[in-house]
Amino acid sequence: MSAVTIRNLSEETHRALKARAAAHGRSTEAEIRAILENAVRPPERVKLGTALAAFGGELGGVDLDIERDRSPVDPAMFE
Repeated sequence: MSAVTIRNLSEETHRALKARAAAHGRSTEAEIRAILENAVRPPERVKLGTALAAFGGELGGVDLDIERDRSPVDPAMFE
């Protein structure tokens, strides 16, 4: 897990973070984590799989005739 140090944060901002954390019932550190998480990974973001499925749908989709190979796999040999 990464650690980040924020220098030169004004006292007003620090007090506001502490108040916001208290209002949400969590520590200041947990509040900062939540703020950063929501800023860089918003819940409404489009994920890669969803984007690819939409793109394929726009092109009419693809039907693949794939059959699973059910033959047994040889065990790994470690020497």
